[in-house]
Amino acid sequence: MSERIIDKTAAELADDIRDGKLTSVEVTQAFLDRIAEVDDTVGAFLTLDAEGALKAAAEVDTALGAGERLSPLAGVPIAVKDLFVTKGLRTTASSKILEDWIPPYDGTIVSRLRQAGLPILGKTNLDEFAMGSSTEYSAFGATKNPWDTDRIPGGSGGGSAAAVSARMAPIALGTDTGGSIRQPGAVTGTFGGKPTYGSNSRYGVVAFSSSLDTPGPVSRNALDGALLNEIISGHDERDSTSIPQDVRPVAEGARTGATGDLDGVTLGVVKEFADGSAQGAEAGVLEAYQAGVEQLIKLGATVKEISVPHFRYALPTYYLIAPSEASSNLARYDSVRYGLRAGDDGKHSLEQVMSLTREAGFGPEVKRRIMLGTYALSAGYIDQFYGQAQKVRTLIKRDFDAAFEQVDALISPTTPFVAFPFGSRTADPYQMYLSDLYTIPSNLYGGPAVSVPTGLSEGMPVGLQVMGPVMRDEVCYRIAAALETTQSPLLADTVPEIEE
Repeated sequence: MSERIIDKTAAELADDIRDGKLTSVEVTQAFLDRIAEVDDTVGAFLTLDAEGALKAAAEVDTALGAGERLSPLAGVPIAVKDLFVTKGLRTTASSKILEDWIPPYDGTIVSRLRQAGLPILGKTNLDEFAMGSSTEYSAFGATKNPWDTDRIPGGSGGGSAAAVSARMAPIALGTDTGGSIRQPGAVTGTFGGKPTYGSNSRYGVVAFSSSLDTPGPVSRNALDGALLNEIISGHDERDSTSIPQDVRPVAEGARTGATGDLDGVTLGVVKEFADGSAQGAEAGVLEAYQAGVEQLIKLGATVKEISVPHFRYALPTYYLIAPSEASSNLARYDSVRYGLRAGDDGKHSLEQVMSLTREAGFGPEVKRRIMLGTYALSAGYIDQFYGQAQKVRTLIKRDFDAAFEQVDALISPTTPFVAFPFGSRTADPYQMYLSDLYTIPSNLYGGPAVSVPTGLSEGMPVGLQVMGPVMRDEVCYRIAAALETTQSPLLADTVPEIEE
């Protein structure tokens, strides 16, 4: 039986479109058909744009027919997390407060996708305003993990990861504030890449935590992720935190890694990460991770133990900084400038309308984080909480800077556990927050990190995380691609049976 269009990687599809073996319209329609087939069960998409996607695909076919030279992924359709602002296409951040908002402009990264000829299939589900680790906190219902529909697909980017895992999109766009690309990648058997903070523009991305938010790729393998990242990366004058440097050669890093040669590469195992049992990591996850480490050693890498002494403060530091910045960013949803307005019946004061609007528009997790952040920033406590958290963040960054003077990259499990059943952690926020235990540090020090599938536990995917020095993203892609060469077949090539 010939290979289905939806089973090809993004790089393979791009080659077929460029060589005339397939048209972009054929490819885009195949993924739209797959969405129609399985998304009623998975629930990855909040909004579809079949008409817009097919129109963009037809334009690519016309351009290729005219002999125009296009981007490396021209004609390959993509799913976009519903946190990216898309002109004329509903953008909700999975919140009731933005339920009917149609943006009048595209964000920088969306503009780059359109310019590169990638048809946008639609917008994918997430935890409301990207606050969560399971996609259970979406105002429009949870997304299911294609590997087991009784389990979560990770968060906040569970929709994007599930779309790629279930073959509803070959690649997708996500954002990573504390692990929201890598953690869903790990639990759905997909590749997730968090670039260096500031290398991908945040202009036109609905803000959660401004000093942590980082857009990045979701894909089936490292090369696809690298090709997408090169399209969306680069300096943007409209983002004051954008780094004025050239795009990193991550695709070259992935292709180098695909040779399976890691001679001369030194990897660090974080001593405090490795003590996973103390953090509640599951035995099966640690076994799959250790098997991945052994494969990297067989490829020629040298592994040594590294200490990051302030690691134990990363989780509480994150949960002071992120809610504080969120409480400030979400103050703009005040019933006046955006979306929902409740209680505007002439019987309530402006303050009451604001209060009723925020009460009706925000979900429980968003309210919890606004309250945490407002308290941490309140008069008399800002130095005690937010100020101290920023000082600890500096200590964590110094730890990682020192580590990267000794090794090329650090490795760890991506998550302490595999995808858990729906509802099993919502009653205990701390247990939910532990999902991002290993991913949060790279957001705090600002460096790149990726998650690559490394095995199964309980029949569910496990991810191995690679963390690199700031602006050395290509190192992470090289190591991830090398690890992929040890899998036959590639774990991400497994198509899960989707059960209703």
